[in-house]
Amino acid sequence: MASETSKRELGHDDFDPIGTLALIALYFLLLVFLWLFMYFVEFLGNEPTVVGLI
Repeated sequence: MASETSKRELGHDDFDPIGTLALIALYFLLLVFLWLFMYFVEFLGNEPTVVGLI
């Protein structure tokens, strides 16, 4: 039977809470942006406009 021990254990100091928090924040901001885009385009019928584009 194979050994169930890990080859490399991570200590408490090896965890990066700032990086994890940044990923969660970016994911949340992406969800908010996509929700706003869907709301304005699908439900209000208005297209978002970008300056300089027709």
